[in-house]
Amino acid sequence: MPDHLIAPHGGVLVDLLAGPERQRELKAHSREWPSWDLTPRQLCDLELLLSGGFSPLDGFLRRKDYARVIADMRLASGAIWPMPITLDLPEDFAGKLAAGGTLALRDAEGVMLAALHVEDVWRPDREAEAQAVFGTTSREHPGVAHLLDRSHPVYVGGRVEGLEPPHHYDFQALRHTPAEVRAEFARRGWRTIVAFQTRNPMHRAHQELTLRAAHEVQANLLIHPVVGMTKPGDVDHYTRVRCYQALLPSYPPNSAMLSLLPLAMRMGGPREAVWHAIIRKNYGCTHFIVGRDHAGPGKDASGQPFYGPYDAQQLLERHQAELGVHMVPFKQMLYVPELDSYFPEDAVPAGAKTIDISGTEQRRRLQQGIELPAWFTFPAVERELRRSSPARARQGFAVFFTGLSGSGKSTVANVLLVKLLEMGGRPVTLLDGDVVRKNLSSELGFSKEHRDINIRRIGYVASEIAKHGGVAICAPIAPYDRTRKDVRALVDGVGGFVLVHVATPIEVCEARDRKGLYAKARAGLVKEFTGISDPYEAPSDAELVIDTTEITPAEAAQQILLYLETEGFIG
Repeated sequence: MPDHLIAPHGGVLVDLLAGPERQRELKAHSREWPSWDLTPRQLCDLELLLSGGFSPLDGFLRRKDYARVIADMRLASGAIWPMPITLDLPEDFAGKLAAGGTLALRDAEGVMLAALHVEDVWRPDREAEAQAVFGTTSREHPGVAHLLDRSHPVYVGGRVEGLEPPHHYDFQALRHTPAEVRAEFARRGWRTIVAFQTRNPMHRAHQELTLRAAHEVQANLLIHPVVGMTKPGDVDHYTRVRCYQALLPSYPPNSAMLSLLPLAMRMGGPREAVWHAIIRKNYGCTHFIVGRDHAGPGKDASGQPFYGPYDAQQLLERHQAELGVHMVPFKQMLYVPELDSYFPEDAVPAGAKTIDISGTEQRRRLQQGIELPAWFTFPAVERELRRSSPARARQGFAVFFTGLSGSGKSTVANVLLVKLLEMGGRPVTLLDGDVVRKNLSSELGFSKEHRDINIRRIGYVASEIAKHGGVAICAPIAPYDRTRKDVRALVDGVGGFVLVHVATPIEVCEARDRKGLYAKARAGLVKEFTGISDPYEAPSDAELVIDTTEITPAEAAQQILLYLETEGFIG
């Protein structure tokens, strides 16, 4: 390792990949061990453990390390480390493990990537973890929602030995380990390097910010975007990487380098900023740019931000001397038309008018086919965005009905199907609750777990239809708010999503009762029946609310068509 580059966190760049002979031994013994297929987040964590991106960690956190990370952002050794890197497992599976055992870690295809030498098995207090790490237990925070609702209840810690890193077939020339990035820095003669973290496409404001940061500290620039897991609803990494590649020629020659980071973000704001700085230190960077609301998840339902705009800067500033990584703080960049220049918000000339385009406005312009102005972005970047985000009238979308049995969902959905087929232009598929139950979910019952599985299957199929430009009309009962939100996030990532709440009162639904289900439910013959013996959580985020008591199915379908036309989905 070139000695003129900054030392990794802890002094040594960890390499957990075993040599060829040891790999053969591990594979031979793995037949005797239990196996775990890693989740996408766990795969990201394992990749950075194996490569040394998470130096000085040599595996998933043991209990003592975990406890101290939660309490005061340090490992048991005293080294600063703000984010728990844990392997979460189901309780029944973890019950088969004990200290001294070994667990084979595999990818989704069953390929063994590493062996975990189990040292600790424990059940953490995840509510306390959420409060300590994220500063909240609100499930409106995506990191909290993942921790409390999508992670498993038992943690397993111990040393990891790697056989091979996870496989990637995309952008292979841009995927570098910390050792490879350090070697490239040495080859180029770079010694002072400032890193820029991003999970969004970069526009002129980002280019101006990074240029200023590099000039300010007389450094070269590493553009280091996250391509593992980011905030739900973000632009997919394929589109973003093409945008970064389009932007790179705008920098002076030999001043900037692009490399991809397979990180699973937690959207942890201040703690995450410290974590990001440590990771970039391991990659050989001496400086790290931290802007407004770094790694923040935005606002809660009441409009309050989870973190202050510069909380992340303040926390990293307190620890930068210990880390040896210098923070380059930047405020929001604003464009001044009369000077045709960008300025940090605290350096705008007195009396000057500023303009900006928000993320919401950018999406609106892309959806409606409106040009993005040249002062905002580069033409090459806009071309890449439009390739992946065509105008709404050319995108796929899902109309997702929810409501009680007998509310009229299926009837209205069938009318809407016919009307859209009559209009033409896109393939249209109806995913009716009963039909899906018969063809995709025949093995499922009506417990909450099985209802959720059924709705997620519908959401997955709808997202695939929308991804390929079609229209999915979904008409299940979908009684649970959390599951509906998950489906929305799934479809929103690839197309449009319109939630229609058919809010027909239960008295009317029961009076219709063509199948006699309500009568059977009240007699106790049908268990877990929505609205009688199982709850229905009415949505607060529906784009349309329809009561079929007083209107015909044709009138209800027409309301939906008018909304789709107004929002640009059809025209």
